[in-house]
Amino acid sequence: MPRPVLLIAGGSRGIGASTAQLAGARGYDVAVNYKSNAKAAAGVVDAVKAAGGKAVAIQGDMAIEADIERVFDQAAKQLGPITHFVHSAGIPGKNSRLDAASAATIRDVIDVNLYGGILCARAAVRRMSTANGGGGGSIVMLGSIASVTGGAGEYVFYAAAKGGIDALTIGLAREVAKEGVRLNTIRPGPTDTEIHEPGRLERITPLLPMGRPGQPQEIAEAILFLLSDAASYISGATINVSGAR
Repeated sequence: MPRPVLLIAGGSRGIGASTAQLAGARGYDVAVNYKSNAKAAAGVVDAVKAAGGKAVAIQGDMAIEADIERVFDQAAKQLGPITHFVHSAGIPGKNSRLDAASAATIRDVIDVNLYGGILCARAAVRRMSTANGGGGGSIVMLGSIASVTGGAGEYVFYAAAKGGIDALTIGLAREVAKEGVRLNTIRPGPTDTEIHEPGRLERITPLLPMGRPGQPQEIAEAILFLLSDAASYISGATINVSGAR
C-alpha cells in the first residue's frame, strides 16, 4: 500500500517543521515548501528521511498563485498524488495598533495568511476532490487564537486574516463533504517559534492561563490527528490548541 503524501506550505520552520517531522515518523512522505530558507528546509527533509519517509523541499511563495500551483504539481510529480495538505505559511506583520500599521504591512499579512491560504485550499481541492477525479484527502489550515481574541494593540489585521480562515473552514468543508475531502483548522495559542517579534513571548507568557507558551510539537500532534483517519467524521471544525487562552 502506498504511503500517504503530505504537502506542507510553510514547512521549513516552527509548527510546519514539527508537523513534517512527526508525519515522517507516522508513515507519511512529505513535501516541505519554503519561501527563502533552503537550509532550514533541507534540515527538515533530512529529519523526515531519518524517520523512514521520503521527503523533498520545494521553494515557492505561498502568496503567489503561480508558485502555489507549481509547488503542488512538483510535490505530486516527485512523491505521488497529494493525499494530505497543511497550510502553515503565515506571517504576523510588524506589531502595532491598526491606525499605526502601514498599508504594505496589512497587504502582506492578508496576502500570505488569507489570500494565499484560500488559493492553497483551492489547489488542494482541485487535486483531491472525487468530483475533480481525485481520490479524496484531508486538509488542515493553521488559524490562530488571535481570531478569537482580536489581537488588539498588536495585530488586528493578522487576527482579521485568520478570522477569514475560520470562515473558509466552515464553507469549504460543506462544499466538499461528499467529495472525499475533509477540511479543518487548528487555532494555536502563543507558541514558542520564530514568528514572534523579539521579546513578545517573554512579555505575554505571564498572562497565559498555563503560564507557558505552547511548543510546536504540541500543535503538530493536533494537526496529525485531524489529518488521520482517526478524525474521519471531523470536518468543518476549528479546534483551539491554546492552553485555555
